[in-house]
Amino acid sequence: MKSLKFTPELSAQICAGTKNTTWRVFDDKDLSTGDELVFIHKETREAFGRGVIEELSVKKLAALTPDELREHGYKDCGEMYTAFTTFYGDKISPQTEVKIITFSFKPNK
Repeated sequence: MKSLKFTPELSAQICAGTKNTTWRVFDDKDLSTGDELVFIHKETREAFGRGVIEELSVKKLAALTPDELREHGYKDCGEMYTAFTTFYGDKISPQTEVKIITFSFKPNK
């Protein structure tokens, strides 16, 4: 089973049912539709739920629409590039591919 790590803020949104998508670049797990997932708190390394990838699409960062940026919490592409550069360094460019993942979620009991 594959795992995805989330910050405490995003973990809380997932548990509350207000977040069911994530973006991933440099996918070393070869994520694909139908994959079963374990959701992990990034800081504590504890599992907080399980789910399945329901939909997956791939886009270049430059092709993301303003609506997609807002839905993922960015006011514009400049803010998104700043955040991604913080996470991934100078490997980020407009041609970098991002996997847009929609998932189901069931919290651990």
